[in-house]
Amino acid sequence: MKNIIIIGGGLSGLVTGIRLANAGIPSTIIEKKTYPFHRVCGEYVSNETVPFLRSLGLYPDEFHPPSINRFQLTSVNGNSAIIPLDLGGFGISRYTFDHFLFQKATKAGVTFLLDTPAENISFAGDRFQVKTSDKTYEADVVIGAFGKRSKIDISLGRRFVRKRSPYIAVKYHIRTAHPNDLISLHNFKDGYCGLSNIENGKTNLCYLSHRNNLKKYGSIPHMEDNVLFKNPFLKSIFKNSEFVLEKPETINEISFETKNPVDHHILMTGDAAGMITPLCGNGMAMAIHSAKILSQQVIRFCQEANYTRNRLERDYAISWRKEFNNRLWVGRQIQRLFGSEWASDFAVNLAQYSKSLAGFLVKKTHGAPF
Repeated sequence: MKNIIIIGGGLSGLVTGIRLANAGIPSTIIEKKTYPFHRVCGEYVSNETVPFLRSLGLYPDEFHPPSINRFQLTSVNGNSAIIPLDLGGFGISRYTFDHFLFQKATKAGVTFLLDTPAENISFAGDRFQVKTSDKTYEADVVIGAFGKRSKIDISLGRRFVRKRSPYIAVKYHIRTAHPNDLISLHNFKDGYCGLSNIENGKTNLCYLSHRNNLKKYGSIPHMEDNVLFKNPFLKSIFKNSEFVLEKPETINEISFETKNPVDHHILMTGDAAGMITPLCGNGMAMAIHSAKILSQQVIRFCQEANYTRNRLERDYAISWRKEFNNRLWVGRQIQRLFGSEWASDFAVNLAQYSKSLAGFLVKKTHGAPF
């Protein structure tokens, strides 16, 4: 029996652990926090995931997630367009969804080491050593599910961390008059803000901004007053909403640089393997889909004596790139249409007068139901 360690208990780590457990393969998830907790995330899940989630009993019906099938785009100066989302999605907070999956994983038999940051991973003699602050664990397979940017990325010397990223992200939960079926993307100078409803009548507000905005104005509230509020839609939302969280969740150094799905023999999944630009609204779905692809390969490695590590790494890398590389590239190109007055006006005009093209671009950043 192979010993498997998953570092990170987000969507991809939890779903991978559950699938392995369902196949009779035990795993241990090392998570630096304790559930439930908030994450900076758009909290919109494409419906491409629904068949897979339902097949595992992981669709969160009990929370009555809002069904979302329209998309609104506004420019920096407040021009607006709304288009239908053919596939659509549902809204649910990471606080609720991750905790729900954690409970499912625990029931399935996954072992958890919570409030335990992984500090270092090494590979020698066909075995891994994973070090935490007080112990070293050995494993045959290590899965990296540690999100957008981690100390592990830095300790491994992964290439993308060598290039400073200029982006910060901020998330609030609010109560406001936002339609249940609508996801909105509001532009401001050097950034954009997503808005969609989640469970219990709340709305997730999450925005990405260039760090120069924060540097110029010195604080998040001053930046919002002087930059985000130039978009009249955002000004109205901020001024007429009840803010639920005590303080915003934030993250910096968000990188959209190319990553490797296998690095130092570690099988990366979710944002650790590659992060799509948030405006595409497909990050959560990609994390779930990558967990499906990865778990299939790991199950084969555990069950077939002649399925070597080299084949596991090669097959996973090929499968991951085939499924996601094009989406990531398209997402990086589309991002150029956001964050400035002229570009955001162009994007809104595109959505208004060429809905078929706008719909095509949405499809290019999403996958088919799986």
